[in-house]
Amino acid sequence: MILCIETATTVCSAAICSQEGEIILRESFEDKSHASRLTIFIEELFEEKGIGAADLDGVAVSMGPGSYTGLRIGVSVAKGIAYGAAIPLIAINTLESMFHGVSARAKALKADLVCPMIDARRMEVYMAIYSNDGRLHTDTVARIVEPGIFSELLESNRILFFGNGADKCMDAISHPNALFIPGYSLTASSMIIPSFRALESKEFADTAYCEPFYLKDFVATIPRKNLPDSNPVK
Repeated sequence: MILCIETATTVCSAAICSQEGEIILRESFEDKSHASRLTIFIEELFEEKGIGAADLDGVAVSMGPGSYTGLRIGVSVAKGIAYGAAIPLIAINTLESMFHGVSARAKALKADLVCPMIDARRMEVYMAIYSNDGRLHTDTVARIVEPGIFSELLESNRILFFGNGADKCMDAISHPNALFIPGYSLTASSMIIPSFRALESKEFADTAYCEPFYLKDFVATIPRKNLPDSNPVK
């Protein structure tokens, strides 16, 4: 069994997954609930399954790209569990787990390529492109989506776009070969295939030094009410 943790976006999701496909899931779609809900979800999963952390074969965490705060919380919790229970830590690319979450649907839609997208603010997205059998076609990047950006690729490929990054880019990606899954949300249950592949091949992260894959530097914003008044009253 593997505990899977997904906190790369506003969704807080945790699941205990077995190699036979059994999944026990807890998740919250409330924004900024990671810090308050994640450990509670994990305790509930352990109680429902009647196990402790030491009974797991490993703990897998969605490593990004994604939300700086969400990733930091998820990775910190995963590292603490892995270290305390002396079990392997498995790091999964968030976009890869998203692919596995829609792979069956992509084949049903006869998509040649699959493009998971995560909102990176404004018109920028974190994205990668996979063939419909899971091979990486384009590496993970942060990219500004502009009209016509995928035109050449879409001329010869049916491409399935999905994720909260794709939702905001639908107007910019206008082509008969562009397919969309509106309203897709990340879930820890999508991590089951890459997590067990990593477990079987012993591709483990270093529990002490593992860091989230932020892709971009974190930029703090100052609340407008705290900005100095450019025109103070005299």
